[in-house]
Amino acid sequence: MNITEYLPRDLFKGKPAFVTGGGSGINLGVAKTFAALGADVAICGRKAERLEAAAAEIGAFGGRVSTSVADVRDLDALRAAFAKSSAELGPAYTVVCGAAGNFVARAESISSNGFRAVVDIDLIGSFHASLAAFEQLRATRGNLIFISAGQASRPYAFQAHVGAAKAGVESLMRNLALEWGRYGVRSNAIVPGPIEDTEGMRRLGGAAGGDEQWSRNVPLGRFGRADEIGAMAAVLASPLSAYVTGTVVDVDGGSGLGGSAGFNAAVARTLAESAAKGEL
Repeated sequence: MNITEYLPRDLFKGKPAFVTGGGSGINLGVAKTFAALGADVAICGRKAERLEAAAAEIGAFGGRVSTSVADVRDLDALRAAFAKSSAELGPAYTVVCGAAGNFVARAESISSNGFRAVVDIDLIGSFHASLAAFEQLRATRGNLIFISAGQASRPYAFQAHVGAAKAGVESLMRNLALEWGRYGVRSNAIVPGPIEDTEGMRRLGGAAGGDEQWSRNVPLGRFGRADEIGAMAAVLASPLSAYVTGTVVDVDGGSGLGGSAGFNAAVARTLAESAAKGEL
């Protein structure tokens, strides 16, 4: 998708975006979309080499890029990252809370540390990013976008940890929409469906992640693309959504309409295959 065919190339000129977990996958797609629409972009993540590669892709659109090695579980590290990006690019106008963790596991086999790790990255990390960004967002009357998941609103097998974390993310989003609206700060969430060529699909589906069974469970009949999530993020951050806050938008090809049965069957098969190979 060439987003500039539909939205102005300078839509976010002078309105920096900050994307947590922006070094890969959906979040990198979102960061590139904002860059294509004129934004200078800051990204953070845990691996410097991944951030450097992502920065080259983002910078190809002509804007400035700021990178920071920062774990969203570390509030001080995030505050330093936001201070660095503000000094280099200006205060953030859009903050995308996208950093996330996931793995497939039966509920009875999830360790306390494993459960806590996902909650810490997804939920606590989203809160840390929001808190670290607050003063900048208040100054720019900007907006927050949270990357959620279907697990937040309906049960998925082998995803008890993710469901708890993402439900918390959506609750946080709504609370911030309620409290920070007085400062002109909007807060919304996007729920992606299965997105091709992402680490999330590889982790969730393993060998089954790319087969036709997944696509058959999507009414539109295909996987989504990272730039399609980016397009919705751009719309939510733009003046087109100036009166939209506290909202969850599904960008999933309709995959959530049929519940989680297809997902459950595909992942159960992957777990069985892994067990047969002695990988579990």
